[in-house]
Amino acid sequence: MSTSSNPSRINPILATDSASSEIASHIFNGLVKYDKDAKEIIGDLAEKFYFEDNVTLIFRLRKDVYWHDGAPFSAKDVLFTYELINAPQVVSPYTSNFRMVKSVEILDPYTIKVLYKEPYFKALELWMSGILPYHLLKDEKNIMSSGFNTKPVGTGPYRLSRLEFSKNIELKANDTYFEHPPKIERIIYHVIPDANTRFLMLKTQKIDIGSLEAMQIERQVEADFFENYRVIEEIAHAYTYLGFNLRREKFQDPRVREALSLAIDRKELVDILFMGHGQVCTGPFLPGGPSFNSMVKAPKQDILKAKVLLKEAGYDAQHPFHFEIATSNSSSIRPYAAQILQYQLKRAGVDVTLRVMEWQAFLNMVVFPREFDTVLLGWSLSLSPDPYLLWHSESDKPGGFNFVGYHDTRVDKLIEEMQATIERQRLAKIQQEIFAEVVADNPYLFLYIPNSIQVVDKKIKGIEPTLNGIWHNYIDWEIDE
Repeated sequence: MSTSSNPSRINPILATDSASSEIASHIFNGLVKYDKDAKEIIGDLAEKFYFEDNVTLIFRLRKDVYWHDGAPFSAKDVLFTYELINAPQVVSPYTSNFRMVKSVEILDPYTIKVLYKEPYFKALELWMSGILPYHLLKDEKNIMSSGFNTKPVGTGPYRLSRLEFSKNIELKANDTYFEHPPKIERIIYHVIPDANTRFLMLKTQKIDIGSLEAMQIERQVEADFFENYRVIEEIAHAYTYLGFNLRREKFQDPRVREALSLAIDRKELVDILFMGHGQVCTGPFLPGGPSFNSMVKAPKQDILKAKVLLKEAGYDAQHPFHFEIATSNSSSIRPYAAQILQYQLKRAGVDVTLRVMEWQAFLNMVVFPREFDTVLLGWSLSLSPDPYLLWHSESDKPGGFNFVGYHDTRVDKLIEEMQATIERQRLAKIQQEIFAEVVADNPYLFLYIPNSIQVVDKKIKGIEPTLNGIWHNYIDWEIDE
């Protein structure tokens, strides 16, 4: 395989870059994980878990788990990891995930009790975070600069056997893995920063698993490429949207926002940008996931109705509606998307100007200070979304992610109800209501979800693609020589 950069810290509580996170996922386990279809949460290091009441969660741990150095895994490791994540000297992006935890207590060597400050909808998900070894790190003075971060010891299906910065990273199968030893003996990552070089290595079969862009699969690979590679195409877990600055008077009229939505042909966007390798986005949560509301459909382009709504709001050919789309050139696609939107909106008599900026300048001069009419941006589509971050009124604050200034009392109440719900079916129902309410208000125009196009050497057998990706069963993959 390949990675675009060196891992910085192969430590699940410190990993912030994609290389570190991906490699750590092979080496460490959490207490729980999603099932293959991302519908249910199942045990990982925990063989059983249950709520005693709305704020008390019990984990019964497996007794057949060992660290890569042979030491037994126990409840001490779980408590130690929790305390380390919350230690003042540790700078972890995951500390805030545990903000609702009141205490963690060891009941016996293989039982943990977690007490929450109040009922919390992510009470289980936060324990998907990788667990660290107490026996190796209990005397570590500074985990941030520890040698452990480049020589990690986990409980996972693979162990790190070689780390050559800017060259190769090698993982070897853990022969004592508690499920069963992986059937593929080695995983090797080549560190290749240049995207063109990664593409060339894929074309010449020097990489077994890689990804392609729509243009590459449609125009830049020959027919014989598909004799050697299987194409696995699923929706990416990310969407792109046009967000309105709702603090500006001209976007506070819902007729204007609806008119702009009706003036856009989302399917044309997908067809032009991705040659069909994508789909129209209908709202903020992952299609196929439990939070997705399948009853909400994307608006069809209706130029006539858009003009009528704009006329009602006081805009016409003599007094056209004008606004600016700001975006970044960090994505090769979004500047083109902005141009297509500009063209489509012109048909409805809307005058659009574009501003394309370098990523950091875009964030610091436009997004964070809220100096924009609209922004063309994207968010990831989580399997367990937290709409508080984007849609709750309290998130409209400096540093908050509700930078469009969306305020809706009904949505606020639904989010607050959702956060205090631990019953999974009720949680999904509330999230589907939030989905419908937000889409109806048009604070964003949800545009498109690209496809993730992965290619896998045909000699790798046993891959079962699901909504959760291809990696859920990778310890069962085999190489057909």
